Amino acid sequence: MRGIVLFSGTTEGRTLSHQLASEGVPVTVCVATEYGRTEQGQAPGITVHTGRMEPAEMAALLAGAALCVDATHPYAALVSANIRAACEEAKVPCLRLLRPASPLPAGALTAASAAEAARLLADTEGNILLTTGAKELAAFAPLGGGRLIARVLPSHAGLSACEAAGIPAHNIVAMQGPFSRELNEAILRQFSVRYLVTKDGGEAGGFSAKAEAAAAAGAALVVIRRPADAGLTYQEVLEQCRKAASTWNK
Repeated sequence: MRGIVLFSGTTEGRTLSHQLASEGVPVTVCVATEYGRTEQGQAPGITVHTGRMEPAEMAALLAGAALCVDATHPYAALVSANIRAACEEAKVPCLRLLRPASPLPAGALTAASAAEAARLLADTEGNILLTTGAKELAAFAPLGGGRLIARVLPSHAGLSACEAAGIPAHNIVAMQGPFSRELNEAILRQFSVRYLVTKDGGEAGGFSAKAEAAAAAGAALVVIRRPADAGLTYQEVLEQCRKAASTWNK
């Protein structure tokens, strides 16, 4: 029988897994990529499963678990749906750890998707900094790679996505965060950016640092809104995990 199964991919997920393990609760952490495995780190009591899974595979892994925690990114709607389906099949309770949304600054433009954000910017002029992740770059390709500056992880996948979207090498910022307000502002000024496109990754995702930098550099902020979701805070999930672990240990 497993203890807690945690589908991670966020700072909160990594913190939760290490906290539970330090309290003697066995945790199986599921991450999608080797990059996620590296970020997760190692500690006694933590088992890391690497690789994307279908719902049936998730259900098999969940068999016998005391509790499942979905601590994936706020925008990973499909993954969260698969986790819920797997928990129902495995008859394992599921908690959604959801970081709080950010207040939007006055004047921010919003879009429901990357494609909608691209349409919003279609009739504008000036450089666009994309901080939405490599998967969304294709939606902005019709705007012309020459005005797109892409900030992506320094990985083959990130660079390949930039190439596919027609973004020239001199417009690629391949760096791993976190990014301070000062660094964000420096990038905006270096590339004479008029529009900064971001998701609402919350405070842990650096949203406020980007919003403040955009205001300081005179760039308009374009926010791709979160998918509809509901969940618990970190502290609420931690307490529920502790309760589940105490029952499981009896």
